[in-house]
Amino acid sequence: MKSSASAGIIAAFVLAGCRQDMHDQPRYKALATSRFFSDGRASRQPVEGTVARGFLKLDEHLYQGRRNGQLVAEMPYPVTRPMLERGRERYNIYCTPCHAYAGDGEGVIVQRGLKHPPSFHIDRLREAPVGHFYDVITNGFGAMFSYASRVPVDDRWAIIAYIRALQLSQRAPVTLVPPDKRARLQEPKP
Repeated sequence: MKSSASAGIIAAFVLAGCRQDMHDQPRYKALATSRFFSDGRASRQPVEGTVARGFLKLDEHLYQGRRNGQLVAEMPYPVTRPMLERGRERYNIYCTPCHAYAGDGEGVIVQRGLKHPPSFHIDRLREAPVGHFYDVITNGFGAMFSYASRVPVDDRWAIIAYIRALQLSQRAPVTLVPPDKRARLQEPKP
């Protein structure tokens, strides 16, 4: 009994030493009002000449799909096989419900009675600059909402590269097929 009383007294002293100062300190939320400063703001403007670190997005081509305000016609970096594979993977996750695996706009949402998205194989979209697709993925268009919060910048470009591959797959001339594979294309189907 004596030991439990001693333990209780020691616990009381230890707990009395725990303070909540860090949790209960006065503070302002970002952009809140304050009477402390004459302009009524709690947040201060950055000092003139401050250099942003880490999230400065100066590359208009990469981050907006534009150059001098105009949609770009070329990718910001070379298209590689790993990029196409990543694009296919991301396309299959985010785009197929509406645009379908072939890019023809016959995804499962159409089967459920929702609005029919355009096929990537129509002339307007085959001739559209890659910046158009980047803009649509980033900002949304028509019934399509923005995917900017879901699809990172590099994945958006990978998806666009894959869309271009899908478009090419539907209209590629037979001369692009290696000669040893052409014979299989001309075989009658069962």
